[in-house]
Amino acid sequence: MTERIFTVESADDPRIAEFRDIRERDLTGRQNRFIAEGTVVLRMLAQAHAAGRGFSAEKILLLRNRLEGTTEILSRFPKDVPVYIADADILDGIVGFNMHRGVLALGRREQATEAALLDTLPERALVLVGCGISNHDNAGSMFRNAAAFKADAILLDETCCDPLYRKALRVSVGSVLSTPYHRGGDALGLLSGLAKRGFAISTLSPRGETDIRRIPASDRMALVVGTEGKGLPEAVLSRFRSARIPQSEGLDSLNVATATGIALFAISSAMARI
Repeated sequence: MTERIFTVESADDPRIAEFRDIRERDLTGRQNRFIAEGTVVLRMLAQAHAAGRGFSAEKILLLRNRLEGTTEILSRFPKDVPVYIADADILDGIVGFNMHRGVLALGRREQATEAALLDTLPERALVLVGCGISNHDNAGSMFRNAAAFKADAILLDETCCDPLYRKALRVSVGSVLSTPYHRGGDALGLLSGLAKRGFAISTLSPRGETDIRRIPASDRMALVVGTEGKGLPEAVLSRFRSARIPQSEGLDSLNVATATGIALFAISSAMARI
């Protein structure tokens, strides 16, 4: 492996230009490239690459003293993926701050179409749909919840933030790399695609008609969540069955990340009983 390891001695080295000042300019949305941070996310990127999930690594940047501890993970990447190492002062100068855990990778994602993703779902499937999710912490938490409760896919409309943003990816603990997803299109279009494929769709709202624990289970189910504050658009709420999470009076709503976890648990549990 030593033949693909290169030492970086200057923060201005053009070979690692994509890692420079990543706090100020995240790579999300630029040719589907993104920054993966930390050993857990690096390991999941390697797994996603090997599993053919549409993810690959272009290059890896490590703090010199992290090389030995990541050897096993690095061996899972193709031999043509270069690994750059740097001392702490150089790496901090490249990245722009020192809270990067000393493990970074430049990844790339090839996104499949919405139809291609939906057509690969199993006969029994649970899908999470996000509308207008603009907070990166919430987006990352939604992916982590989806992975925890074995959702088969996530659909995000065009108004949602990109889950490959560095912070969202980190909060998800790499689940963005393991849970199939599509981002793009309008909410009604995404939901129509699910309805055509036999999904029972439930929208989540504090004013939902049905207790989430009493939603009838079926083999194909979709849960739709919206942004905090405005919630889901009326056009979505009026068209599909609405559900609520019972909570104390006087509380407006739960954080969307918390609500998603509770609702996915309820739905996945109901599906397991049929």
